[in-house]
Amino acid sequence: MSLYERVGGDVYFFGLVECLYDGVEEDPLLRPIYPQDLEQGKANLAEFLIQYWGGPQNYSVRRGHPRLRMRHLPFAIGPREREAWLHHMGEAVRESPASPSDSGELLAYFESASAMLVNRAEEPASGSQPSDAGGNP
Repeated sequence: MSLYERVGGDVYFFGLVECLYDGVEEDPLLRPIYPQDLEQGKANLAEFLIQYWGGPQNYSVRRGHPRLRMRHLPFAIGPREREAWLHHMGEAVRESPASPSDSGELLAYFESASAMLVNRAEEPASGSQPSDAGGNP
């Protein structure tokens, strides 16, 4: 059985992403990186996670290959941004109904995937986002 099935499918991942974005929306370091309207970014992330963990392939049908590093390259992601995002995602996972084993698997993935997305060694300027960032990663 896939992790997608064990945690409850789409409902779990949309809830997880909603909880993550509650934190992101209030975070003064992360919020400027995201577009004003967060809804498309929420849908993108939820569909990506659903696909990655064994659910329907809607993300790839709608957006093509995930290409995570390429999709995140326009956004200034340094070590501080990564740690802030991991904090909020960690809270979302811990607040979720996932089992300890599934939570550990999710957290390990987010830890390694987020490390791959860091694209700035120095501290980026606040609000650094491309003008066409409306789609969000």
